[in-house]
Amino acid sequence: MWFLSKKAAIPAVIFNTDKNTPATQSVNSTQESSDSLPVVQGQQAGEKPKLTVLAVLLGAIASMGGFIFGYESGQISGFLAMTDFLARFAKNGQFSAARQGTIVGLLCIGTLTGCLASGVICDRLGRKWTICASAFFYIIGVVIEVSSDRQWIQFAMGRFTAGVGIGALSTSVPMYQSESVPKNIRGATVSSYQLLITLGIWTAYMINWYTEAAFQNSAQWRIPNGLSMLWALTLGTSIIFMPESPRYAYRKGRVEEARNTLAKLNGVEPYSKLIDDEVNEIEAKLQADNAQGVAPWYEIFTGPRMLYRTILGMVLMAGQQLTGANFFFYYGTTVFKSTGIENSYITSIILGSVNVAATVGGLWIVNNCGRRKALMAGAAWMFMCFMVYAFVGSFALDAVNLMAIPVAGKVLIVFTCLFIVAFATTWGPLVWAVVGEMYPSRYRAPAMAIATASNWLLNFLISFFTTFITNAIHYYYGLVFGGCCLALFFIVYMFMMETKDRSLEEIDTMYLQHVNPRKSASWKSTQIPLACLNGSCIKGLNCADGGVNCCIAELAGVVELPKLAKMHRYIQW
Repeated sequence: MWFLSKKAAIPAVIFNTDKNTPATQSVNSTQESSDSLPVVQGQQAGEKPKLTVLAVLLGAIASMGGFIFGYESGQISGFLAMTDFLARFAKNGQFSAARQGTIVGLLCIGTLTGCLASGVICDRLGRKWTICASAFFYIIGVVIEVSSDRQWIQFAMGRFTAGVGIGALSTSVPMYQSESVPKNIRGATVSSYQLLITLGIWTAYMINWYTEAAFQNSAQWRIPNGLSMLWALTLGTSIIFMPESPRYAYRKGRVEEARNTLAKLNGVEPYSKLIDDEVNEIEAKLQADNAQGVAPWYEIFTGPRMLYRTILGMVLMAGQQLTGANFFFYYGTTVFKSTGIENSYITSIILGSVNVAATVGGLWIVNNCGRRKALMAGAAWMFMCFMVYAFVGSFALDAVNLMAIPVAGKVLIVFTCLFIVAFATTWGPLVWAVVGEMYPSRYRAPAMAIATASNWLLNFLISFFTTFITNAIHYYYGLVFGGCCLALFFIVYMFMMETKDRSLEEIDTMYLQHVNPRKSASWKSTQIPLACLNGSCIKGLNCADGGVNCCIAELAGVVELPKLAKMHRYIQW
C-alpha cells in the first residue's frame, strides 16, 4: 500500500518481475497530462528536518550502550594493578601473559558472540527492545564479576557474559540511531556512540584512581565494577520510553506509527512533503524487498552488491582496531614514565581526557566534513604518528634509563596525543556512522552484525597478543599498525562511498548503480517521470518495456533500458 500526503502524490516506480502484480498502484483514476508529470522524488528542495528534542534524546539514550562498553573496557586495566585484585586472582602477586590476556580478551569473545546473535534478535524483537534486553543481560555478567572471590576463571566468565550484552548493543544501537534520526544529524548522532565509549573509559579511569587510593580491600575493584549495573539500568529503563525505529515499524506494517515517529523526530507534520517523500522511499524499498520473499542469511553475500558492501563493512570495522589505538593506550604508561610520571592511573586519565576532548571535536567533523575525506586524512595522520613513534622509540629512547634522553620521551608523548586526536576525530566515531548507513533494510541487521563482529574479533586478537608481541619487538610493533593505516587510506579512497546528508534509501541506490566512489560526493539521484498509470503510457512519451513489468519513460542519457532491466528487482528511481 502507498501512503501519500493529503494532496495525493504519485508513488515511486517499483520494478517487479511478477507480471500478475502491478508494480505501482494507481491513486487517481484521472490520467495526468505531460505538463504535470509526476516524478520520483530524489534530492529535491523542500521542507528541511529540524533539530528536535526527541531526536537528540533518542540519540543520547541509545549511546549509553557505548558508555557501558567504554566503562567495562576502561576499568580492567586499573583492576590488573590493584593490590587486592592481584592478591585474589594473580599467581604470586603477578599475572602471566596468558592469564592477563584471557581476563582481558574474554570480554571481546563475548561481544563477538553477542553481535553475531543480535542480527536475528533485532529483526524479531525490534531495535528498541533488543537494546533493552541487551542492557539487562549485561547486568548478569556484572553480577558474576562482582561475586567472584578467588577464582579468576569466574571473573573472566563474568566478562564474557557481560560481553554478550555489549556485543548486541554494539550492533543494535548504531542501527537504531541510523534508522531513526534525521539524515542531517545522523552522522553526529551515530558517532556519539563512540563519544560515549571514550567518556565511559575516562569515567572508569577516574573511579579506579579514587578507589585504588581510598581502599585496601576488595572495595578497590568491586565498587567500580558494581557501578556498571547503574549504567545498564539507566539505558534499559530509559529506552522503554523511546519510539521504535520508524523503518522497522513500517516494515512490520505499523505505518501510522512510523509516519508519526518520523514527523516527531523531524519536527514537521505527519503529512508534510518531507515525510511523504521519506515514506515513499521506504515503501519503494519495501515493495522491492517483498518481491524477493524472506531473505536467507547468506544473501548478505549473494544479494545485489552485497558481497562488496559486506566485505567493505568488515574491513572498515576491523580497520578501526588495526589503526592501533589500543596499542597506544597499552604503551602509554611506559612512554609517560620518561617524563617522571610514575602513576599509571594519572597516565590513563591524561590519555583518556585527550580522547574525550578530541571525540567531541570529531562530532563537528562528522556533521560538517565528508566521510571519505575525514577517514583518509585520519589514516594518513595516524600513519605519520606511527612512523615517528616506532623509529624514535626504537632508536632514540633509552629503554633501560628512560630519563636519560628526555627529549625522545617528550616527542613520543606529543605523538601519542596527536595519534589519539586523529583517531578520536575520524576513525573512532566515523566508522560506526558509515557502517550504519551502508546496508539496505532487507540485510541491515545481519550485515551490521557480521561487520561489527570483525571489530570484536580484531579487538580480542590485539588485546590478547599485544603483551606477547610488545615483549618481543617493542616499538617496532608500531610499524605493523602504521602499514595498516596506510592500507586503510587507499581502501577508503578506492571503495567507500561519500554518504553525508543522504537518506539510507539513496545510499542503497548509489551502491546498486555502481557509482564510482571517487565521484560519489557529486552524485545526484536521478528523477524519472512515472510513465505508467493503470497500464497506459502517459501521452507524448516514448515508452518501452525493456524486460520490465512496468512501462517507463525512456529518457535519453538518463538510463539505459537493458541496464535498468538487469537491476529492476532491486532499485527505486
